[in-house]
Amino acid sequence: MSRENIDNVETEVKSDVENVNEEVDNKECTSEEACNNSNDTDNQSNDTQEETISEEEKLKKEIDELKDKFLRLSAEFDNYRKRTLKEKAELILNGGEKTIKSILPVVDDFERALENIEKSNEVESVKEGVSLIYKKLISTLEHNGVKEIEAIDKPLDTDNHEAIAVVPAPQEENKGKIIDCVQKGYKLNDKVIRHSKVVVAE
Repeated sequence: MSRENIDNVETEVKSDVENVNEEVDNKECTSEEACNNSNDTDNQSNDTQEETISEEEKLKKEIDELKDKFLRLSAEFDNYRKRTLKEKAELILNGGEKTIKSILPVVDDFERALENIEKSNEVESVKEGVSLIYKKLISTLEHNGVKEIEAIDKPLDTDNHEAIAVVPAPQEENKGKIIDCVQKGYKLNDKVIRHSKVVVAE
Protein backbone atom coordinates (compact mmCIF):
# COMPACT_ATOMS: atom_id res chain seq x y z
CA MET A 1 0.00 0.00 0.00
CA SER A 2 1.33 3.36 -0.95
CA ARG A 3 1.87 6.22 1.44
CA GLU A 4 -0.98 8.11 -0.18
CA ASN A 5 -3.46 5.32 0.47
CA ILE A 6 -2.41 5.08 4.11
CA ASP A 7 -3.05 8.79 4.58
CA ASN A 8 -6.47 8.46 3.03
CA VAL A 9 -7.36 5.60 5.37
CA GLU A 10 -6.23 7.61 8.44
CA THR A 11 -8.28 10.56 7.28
CA GLU A 12 -11.39 8.41 6.90
CA VAL A 13 -10.85 6.81 10.34
CA LYS A 14 -10.46 10.23 11.98
CA SER A 15 -13.60 11.40 10.24
CA ASP A 16 -15.53 8.35 11.45
CA VAL A 17 -14.30 8.87 15.02
CA GLU A 18 -15.39 12.52 14.99
CA ASN A 19 -18.84 11.54 13.70
CA VAL A 20 -19.18 8.94 16.45
CA ASN A 21 -18.16 11.52 19.09
CA GLU A 22 -20.71 13.99 17.77
CA GLU A 23 -23.47 11.35 17.92
CA VAL A 24 -22.49 10.48 21.49
CA ASP A 25 -22.55 14.14 22.45
CA ASN A 26 -25.91 14.60 20.81
CA LYS A 27 -27.32 11.58 22.66
CA GLU A 28 -25.94 12.86 25.96
CA CYS A 29 -27.43 16.26 25.30
CA THR A 30 -30.80 14.74 24.42
CA SER A 31 -30.71 12.56 27.50
CA GLU A 32 -29.89 15.55 29.70
CA GLU A 33 -32.75 17.59 28.24
CA ALA A 34 -35.11 14.67 28.81
CA CYS A 35 -33.97 14.47 32.40
CA ASN A 36 -34.44 18.18 32.82
CA ASN A 37 -37.91 17.97 31.29
CA SER A 38 -38.74 15.06 33.57
CA ASN A 39 -37.53 17.02 36.60
CA ASP A 40 -39.63 20.01 35.55
CA THR A 41 -42.68 17.77 35.21
CA ASP A 42 -42.07 16.27 38.64
CA ASN A 43 -41.68 19.73 40.14
CA GLN A 44 -44.91 20.91 38.52
CA SER A 45 -46.69 17.80 39.78
CA ASN A 46 -45.39 18.42 43.30
CA ASP A 47 -46.48 22.06 43.13
CA THR A 48 -49.96 21.01 41.99
CA GLN A 49 -50.23 18.49 44.82
CA GLU A 50 -49.13 21.11 47.33
CA GLU A 51 -51.70 23.57 45.99
CA THR A 52 -54.41 20.90 46.17
CA ILE A 53 -53.51 20.04 49.75
CA SER A 54 -53.46 23.71 50.69
CA GLU A 55 -56.89 24.28 49.13
CA GLU A 56 -58.33 21.26 50.95
CA GLU A 57 -56.95 22.51 54.26
CA LYS A 58 -58.47 25.93 53.61
CA LEU A 59 -61.88 24.43 52.82
CA LYS A 60 -61.69 22.17 55.87
CA LYS A 61 -60.91 25.18 58.06
CA GLU A 62 -63.85 27.13 56.62
CA ILE A 63 -66.18 24.16 57.18
CA ASP A 64 -65.01 23.83 60.79
CA GLU A 65 -65.59 27.56 61.37
CA LEU A 66 -69.09 27.41 59.86
CA LYS A 67 -69.92 24.32 61.91
CA ASP A 68 -68.77 26.04 65.09
CA LYS A 69 -70.80 29.15 64.22
CA PHE A 70 -73.88 27.01 63.56
CA LEU A 71 -73.54 25.22 66.89
CA ARG A 72 -73.21 28.54 68.73
CA LEU A 73 -76.28 30.01 67.00
CA SER A 74 -78.25 26.84 67.67
CA ALA A 75 -77.36 26.99 71.37
CA GLU A 76 -78.23 30.69 71.58
CA PHE A 77 -81.60 30.11 69.87
CA ASP A 78 -82.39 27.22 72.20
CA ASN A 79 -81.64 29.40 75.22
CA TYR A 80 -83.77 32.21 73.77
CA ARG A 81 -86.66 29.80 73.16
CA LYS A 82 -86.50 28.44 76.71
CA ARG A 83 -86.32 31.95 78.16
CA THR A 84 -89.32 33.21 76.16
CA LEU A 85 -91.36 30.13 77.08
CA LYS A 86 -90.59 30.74 80.75
CA GLU A 87 -91.51 34.42 80.47
CA LYS A 88 -94.74 33.54 78.66
CA ALA A 89 -95.67 31.00 81.33
CA GLU A 90 -95.00 33.56 84.08
CA LEU A 91 -97.06 36.16 82.21
CA ILE A 92 -100.01 33.79 81.88
CA LEU A 93 -99.74 32.77 85.52
CA ASN A 94 -99.22 36.24 87.00
CA GLY A 95 -100.54 38.53 84.26
CA GLY A 96 -103.53 39.63 86.35
CA GLU A 97 -101.45 40.44 89.42
CA LYS A 98 -101.66 44.20 88.90
CA THR A 99 -105.44 44.13 88.40
CA ILE A 100 -106.01 41.90 91.42
CA LYS A 101 -103.91 44.17 93.63
CA SER A 102 -105.92 47.19 92.52
CA ILE A 103 -109.21 45.43 93.41
CA LEU A 104 -108.14 44.26 96.86
CA PRO A 105 -108.81 47.66 98.50
CA VAL A 106 -112.38 47.46 97.20
CA VAL A 107 -112.70 44.04 98.83
CA ASP A 108 -111.50 45.62 102.09
CA ASP A 109 -114.21 48.28 101.78
CA PHE A 110 -116.89 45.63 101.25
CA GLU A 111 -115.75 43.75 104.35
CA ARG A 112 -115.92 46.91 106.46
CA ALA A 113 -119.35 47.71 105.00
CA LEU A 114 -120.65 44.25 105.91
CA GLU A 115 -119.42 44.70 109.47
CA ASN A 116 -121.15 48.09 109.72
CA ILE A 117 -124.42 46.72 108.31
CA GLU A 118 -124.68 44.32 111.25
CA LYS A 119 -124.17 47.19 113.72
CA SER A 120 -126.19 49.93 111.99
CA ASN A 121 -129.92 50.40 111.67
CA GLU A 122 -129.65 53.33 109.29
CA VAL A 123 -130.55 52.07 105.84
CA GLU A 124 -129.62 55.28 104.07
CA SER A 125 -126.09 55.32 105.44
CA VAL A 126 -125.65 51.69 104.41
CA LYS A 127 -126.92 52.43 100.90
CA GLU A 128 -124.56 55.39 100.64
CA GLY A 129 -121.62 53.28 101.77
CA VAL A 130 -122.36 50.53 99.25
CA SER A 131 -122.81 53.12 96.50
CA LEU A 132 -119.39 54.61 97.28
CA ILE A 133 -117.79 51.17 97.16
CA TYR A 134 -119.47 50.43 93.83
CA LYS A 135 -118.19 53.70 92.33
CA LYS A 136 -114.71 52.93 93.62
CA LEU A 137 -114.84 49.49 91.99
CA ILE A 138 -115.98 50.92 88.65
CA SER A 139 -113.21 53.53 88.81
CA THR A 140 -110.65 50.82 89.53
CA LEU A 141 -111.85 48.74 86.57
CA GLU A 142 -111.70 51.77 84.26
CA HIS A 143 -108.16 52.45 85.45
CA ASN A 144 -107.29 48.91 84.33
CA GLY A 145 -108.82 49.41 80.87
CA VAL A 146 -112.29 47.99 81.56
CA LYS A 147 -115.22 50.05 80.24
CA GLU A 148 -118.96 49.48 80.17
CA ILE A 149 -120.61 48.99 76.76
CA GLU A 150 -123.40 51.48 76.19
CA ALA A 151 -126.70 49.83 75.34
CA ILE A 152 -129.93 51.68 76.25
CA ASP A 153 -131.41 53.62 73.32
CA LYS A 154 -128.61 52.42 71.04
CA PRO A 155 -129.18 50.50 67.79
CA LEU A 156 -128.48 46.80 68.11
CA ASP A 157 -124.83 46.09 67.33
CA THR A 158 -124.07 42.37 67.24
CA ASP A 159 -120.38 43.11 67.80
CA ASN A 160 -121.25 44.48 71.25
CA HIS A 161 -124.77 43.33 72.07
CA GLU A 162 -126.57 40.02 72.39
CA ALA A 163 -130.33 40.24 71.88
CA ILE A 164 -132.09 37.86 74.25
CA ALA A 165 -135.61 39.15 73.55
CA VAL A 166 -137.56 41.18 71.02
CA VAL A 167 -140.66 43.15 72.07
CA PRO A 168 -143.04 45.51 70.30
CA ALA A 169 -141.76 49.08 70.21
CA PRO A 170 -143.60 51.36 72.64
CA GLN A 171 -143.02 54.23 70.22
CA GLU A 172 -142.13 54.48 66.54
CA GLU A 173 -138.77 56.05 67.33
CA ASN A 174 -137.78 53.05 69.46
CA LYS A 175 -137.92 50.54 66.61
CA GLY A 176 -134.63 48.70 66.10
CA LYS A 177 -133.23 50.12 69.32
CA ILE A 178 -132.35 48.60 72.68
CA ILE A 179 -134.95 49.42 75.33
CA ASP A 180 -133.62 47.31 78.20
CA CYS A 181 -130.28 45.82 79.33
CA VAL A 182 -130.57 42.60 81.32
CA GLN A 183 -126.82 42.24 81.84
CA LYS A 184 -124.19 44.87 81.19
CA GLY A 185 -121.34 44.19 78.79
CA TYR A 186 -117.73 45.29 79.12
CA LYS A 187 -114.66 45.92 77.00
CA LEU A 188 -111.05 45.51 77.98
CA ASN A 189 -108.86 47.92 76.00
CA ASP A 190 -111.48 48.07 73.20
CA LYS A 191 -111.85 44.27 73.13
CA VAL A 192 -115.26 42.89 74.06
CA ILE A 193 -114.88 40.57 77.04
CA ARG A 194 -118.64 40.26 77.67
CA HIS A 195 -121.50 41.20 75.38
CA SER A 196 -124.42 43.19 76.75
CA LYS A 197 -127.57 41.06 77.01
CA VAL A 198 -130.34 43.31 75.77
CA VAL A 199 -134.00 43.56 74.81
CA VAL A 200 -134.70 45.07 71.39
CA ALA A 201 -137.84 46.83 70.24
CA GLU A 202 -139.32 46.07 66.81
